[in-house]
Amino acid sequence: MPLRRNGIDPLPELGRLRDQDPVHKMRRVFGINVWLVSGYHEAKAVLADTKSYSTDIRPMLGMDSDVTIGGLGFTDPPEHSRLRKILTPEFTIRRLARLQPVIDRIVAERLDAMEAAGPVVDLVEEFAFPIPFLIICELLGLPVEDREHFRKLGHARFDITEGGVGVFGAMSESRAFLQEAVSRQRINPGDGLIGQIIRELGDDVSDEDLGGLADGVFTGGYETSASMLSLGTLALLRDPESYARAGQREHVDAVVAELVRYLSVVQITFPRFVKHDMELYGKQIKKGDVLVVSLSGANRDKAFGDEPETVDSHADRPSHLGFGHGFHRCVGAELARMELRSAFLGLVERFPHLELAIPPEQLTFRDLSIVYGVDSLPVRLEPQSSRDVA
Repeated sequence: MPLRRNGIDPLPELGRLRDQDPVHKMRRVFGINVWLVSGYHEAKAVLADTKSYSTDIRPMLGMDSDVTIGGLGFTDPPEHSRLRKILTPEFTIRRLARLQPVIDRIVAERLDAMEAAGPVVDLVEEFAFPIPFLIICELLGLPVEDREHFRKLGHARFDITEGGVGVFGAMSESRAFLQEAVSRQRINPGDGLIGQIIRELGDDVSDEDLGGLADGVFTGGYETSASMLSLGTLALLRDPESYARAGQREHVDAVVAELVRYLSVVQITFPRFVKHDMELYGKQIKKGDVLVVSLSGANRDKAFGDEPETVDSHADRPSHLGFGHGFHRCVGAELARMELRSAFLGLVERFPHLELAIPPEQLTFRDLSIVYGVDSLPVRLEPQSSRDVA
C-alpha cells in the first residue's frame, strides 16, 4: 500500500491509516516486525533520532561491517559522518552557483529540442530525464565521450520491465564505471566534483569511497529529479494558475517547494533498524524491528493545513519532508531546487499554453516503485484550437 497510488495521489487507505494509526505494525517479513510511520510529527521524530535506529544494511545482507557499501543512505556515524563531510562542501549554495549557467543552458537546449520535435512530444523523454542526467554529468565532471555509455547504464538501472532482473547488474556496472572515472581523474583531475574532491583531499579519500559517493549522487539525483519534472508538470497542467506562477521568478520557489511536498516522488525512506526496545507514540517497538517512514503519507498530513491534498503555493505550510529530515536529509536538495526552478521557469516561458496531448486516464505510472513516476507524458506545445485556426 505505501508504494501504490491512484495517479499522482497516494491511495486513500494510506491517509486513513495515517489519521488513525500513524505508527502501524504492518507484518512480519522473515521473522522481523515491520512498522509503517506515516504521520508528519511521528516521521520527523523518527528521522531526527540518531541514537535509536541504524540504517546500516550490511548485517541484514550477511556482510561484515568492514565491507564498503558506498554512498550515504545505508551507513551510520562515524562512517556516515566521514563520507558526508567529504561531499557536503561541494553542495553548498556557493559551490553550486557555478552550475547555474550550465543548468540554464541545458534547459534551453532541451526546450529547443522539444520545439523542433513538436507539436506533440513526450516530456519524459525529451525534457524530464535528459536535464538531470546532463546536469549530473557536468557536476561529476564526466567527459562527453563517456556520457552515452553512462546514459545507457542509467536507463538499465531503473528499467524494471523484465521484472528487474537487469537492475543489479546495471548498478554494479555503473559503480564500476564511476570507479574507473575516479581512477582516471586521480591522475588528471577534471573540473567537476570528482576532480575537485581529489584536488582538495588527495589520498585522504580512496577511489572506492569517492566512486561510491559519485554513484550515490547519480542514484539520488537522476530519477528523482526526472520524476519531479514530469509529475510536477502534470500537476501544474491540472491547475493553470499554478502553471503560470511556476513561470514567475518571484513565485517559482514557493511552487517548487509545494510540488516537492505534494508529489513526494521518493515515497519511503531507507529502512531504520531499531537498536533497542523502546516506546514510540504508545507502541512497543522491539530491538531488531524495522521502521519505514512513508514520506508520501506524512507530506499529506493535516499538519499542512485543511487541504493538504491540493497544490497551493500560497499556503503557509510547515517544512515538508520531501528531501527527508535529520542527518540523512538529501545532500543534493539545493541542486534539485536549482534544476526544478530553472526547468519550470523555462518551460512556462517557452510554452505558456502547454497541454496534455492524451486524456489523463491513458497515462501509465510506475506502480510499486520507491521513486514514483509516470512512464510517458505526451504534451502538445500549443493548443490544438490555435493550430487549427492558423
